[in-house]
Amino acid sequence: MSVPAAMRAAVYRRNDDVRIEEMPVPRPGPGEFLMRTVASGICGSDVMEWYRVKRAPCVLGHEVAGEVAGLGPGVEGWKKGDRVFVSHHVPCNRCRRCLMGDHTACPTLHATNFDPGGFAEFIRVPAINVRVGAFKLPDEVSDEEAVFIEPLGCVVRGQRAARIQPGMSVLVIGSGIAGLLHLQLAAALGAGKIFATDIHPYRMEAARRLGATVLPGGEGLPGALRAANEGRLADRVILCAGAPAAVEASLRCAEEAGAVLLFAPPAPGQDYRVPLHELWGQQVALVSTYGAAPLDLAQAIELIRARRVDVGGMVTHRLPLEAAQEGFRLVAEAGESIKVILLP
Repeated sequence: MSVPAAMRAAVYRRNDDVRIEEMPVPRPGPGEFLMRTVASGICGSDVMEWYRVKRAPCVLGHEVAGEVAGLGPGVEGWKKGDRVFVSHHVPCNRCRRCLMGDHTACPTLHATNFDPGGFAEFIRVPAINVRVGAFKLPDEVSDEEAVFIEPLGCVVRGQRAARIQPGMSVLVIGSGIAGLLHLQLAAALGAGKIFATDIHPYRMEAARRLGATVLPGGEGLPGALRAANEGRLADRVILCAGAPAAVEASLRCAEEAGAVLLFAPPAPGQDYRVPLHELWGQQVALVSTYGAAPLDLAQAIELIRARRVDVGGMVTHRLPLEAAQEGFRLVAEAGESIKVILLP
């Protein structure tokens, strides 16, 4: 496989301004390799303008699958043509945060990234990402399925922090890609009754197809939950939507001694009334997680390989790189789409 001198990339300026531009193919240095991007998923965080626009113009994309296209000096254990998933953020495994198990709070994890990003035909993978965050893809995991490794890894980490156990009742608020992965993983971990809600009928139907009991949202959600759960609220509530109404609902739906996993962030500057006295009296824990560490990603690969979590049927749109703007529109509108994949 020959590597050209130039490549195409989708350059993000804002959600409605994603341009296909030509740029030089990056060259791998010592300890690095060049990856040819085969599939790249558009994440919900990619269309959070408040989060992304401050970096613009840039090439986004971190849910990637590809193959090794070139090796820098000193790279061992890899060869051209190897199928690979690479994490864009990786920890140092040496700092105090890492040694305490809080890898996604590691300063190195927040400073690492691809060159330029997953919405490009080629990616230079830095040496630390090669060492800590590169995984050979099993034959049983397709390129499209590999796009789900990163988001599923985040879900794995979240549910570990929330200590979801067999027999628990789980409510997922927000049935987009993250919510659908959460309800599948909860089922794989042996959760008892699994409930889901969303404001969009398309996503509510997707949650129903994956085995969740779908509840209406809004002010009546706690009552609907009790009616469907033998008079009880949920042992674990997983918040996968940043809308104010969703955040407030999550705090009203946890059973005594339960927990709320704050998985999706609201926009900055939004304030909420948090009933701390009630949460204290009911012994409800608030848990938050960010990203995924290498162990989470390794477990996500195995969950996909073993078909414990079925991700293949969640791809609703496959688009060429030239249609990146359309892909961003689909994800930003959060309508009749689940997973949108670009195929550079």
